[in-house]
Formats: sequence, C-alpha cells, structure tokens
Amino acid sequence: MSSAASLKPQRVEFFCQDGVALAGHFFSAGGVDKGLPVLICPATGVKQHFYLRFAAWLANQGHAVLVFDYRGIGLSLSGPLKNSRASLTQWGQQDQVAALTFLIERSGSAQAVLVGHSAGGQMMGLMSNHAQLARVVGVAISSGWFSGMRAAFARQARFGLRVVMPLASAVLGYAPAAWLGLGENLPRAVGRQWGQWCAAGGYASNAVVGKPEQDFHAQIRMPVTAFYAQDDDIANAVTVADLLRTFPNANKQAVCVEPAQFGLAALGHIDWFRSSHQAVWPLLAAAVRGE
Repeated sequence: MSSAASLKPQRVEFFCQDGVALAGHFFSAGGVDKGLPVLICPATGVKQHFYLRFAAWLANQGHAVLVFDYRGIGLSLSGPLKNSRASLTQWGQQDQVAALTFLIERSGSAQAVLVGHSAGGQMMGLMSNHAQLARVVGVAISSGWFSGMRAAFARQARFGLRVVMPLASAVLGYAPAAWLGLGENLPRAVGRQWGQWCAAGGYASNAVVGKPEQDFHAQIRMPVTAFYAQDDDIANAVTVADLLRTFPNANKQAVCVEPAQFGLAALGHIDWFRSSHQAVWPLLAAAVRGE
C-alpha cells in the first residue's frame, strides 16, 4: 500500500445548487495512462474517510478521484445533527449532482465514472446531470427491499428501520443508526426515507412519484454494473434486480462475487473498500475502465 499512501489528497469544498457546502477529498491522477475521473459516492452512514485508501489506489491507476460526505454527515455536517434537515432525496438531487459537477470542472473531462457504494450507486435517477456519467460501477447496490431479503434478516431490518429508528428519532431528533450497527448516526429525514424506500421497493424511484420533471430513471442509458457479494444479506439477486428494473433503458448487468474466488473468507455489504479486502479492487478498476 506504499504507492497508494504516496498520493496525498487535497481537501476541497464545493457548493450545491441550494447553497449547502460539502466537504471532500480530491486526488489528482497518477501514473502515465490516464483514465476517466471517478466520483466515489459513499453508502448511507459511511464517512468519506473509509474510502480514502481505495481512492488513492484508483488515483495511482491513472484516475482523478473525488470522494465526499453528504450533507448531514462527516465533514459536511454543519452544527448539531438534530438540527440537520438533510434527506436522501437531497443526497441524490443536490449532493451527488454538485459532486459530479465539481469533479468534471476540476478534471477538465467531459464525463466521469460513478463508483457508488450501496446508496451511493442507487440514486442516478435523481441526478439532473446524469448524462455526464460515462458509466456506473455499483458496489453492493440494491433497492434494499425488505420483501426480497431472507426472512430472518428482513424481520430484523424492518424492525430496526421502521420501528426502532423512527421512535428513537422522535425522541433524539436524529436517526440513531449507530445503535443498530448501521454506520454513523443520520439526519432524521434520511433515516425516515431509508426505511420507507426499503419497505416499498424501487428505492429512489419513490422520491419522484408524480414528479416527472425530477424523474430521470428512464433516461439512464449508460452502462450500469451492479456487483454484489454472495454473502451479502442486503444486496442479493432479488434486491439487485429490483433496483435495476428502475432503469429500464440502461445497459445493465448484475455480477455476483464469491469471496472465496479472491481468497477472502467474507465480503458482505461493507468490506469491499477495506484495505484487508483489496484483492477485489482490480475487479472494480476493470469495470471503471469499461473492461
């Protein structure tokens, strides 16, 4: 990992259309062969720092890379969490849009590749500038549809997101995701929409029902590759298919990855970006290059 560590990111700030400031880290492309810039969009409740080692590794492969925190989390949280009015809808319609615009302008490229982890790769249908995406590489992306999960896990997820989190949010003023082992605590509206979308299926398509001017799902035509692990309780064949159906015109494919193929005992929903699991990184880099 010495080569990855040698690339130092620049701390950056950029603004969404509604004036909200977001914080990120930008890596210049290293190496000789330059590829398209890459926007890394985090999973719900996961701070950008979790992805910095992977981002540095990608930069060494010749890609300019931007990773950031959504409003209401990590370095983009302004003030007490209970005061944040951020929503999942805003993450897709505002934050990812602004991050892509910043990366395009900073890199001077006409298009970029979106590498989205879980929720980060599930909201292209909310992005007004989706045409600037050359392709999407989704990692553990799915609709999170409770009815598509194995029964025992579905009961646990439904109880946590639809009962515990809303009740606790009403008392605390924020969604205590950390209580449930679901990453960082979240703005109240993010937690509420998370549960609602997973219960309904179709994920972000629920945000634009009856709002055709904000719904870009049918306009997504770029290649979308959805990687999911064989041992992932959230992203499985059913929930991945439920997400991909919301992009009827995309050139899409779902790829199930067996951890043992990469010498790993487990991979699950989160571990893809850990340094301990970098055996799968070349697979993701090949997809970024369109191979």
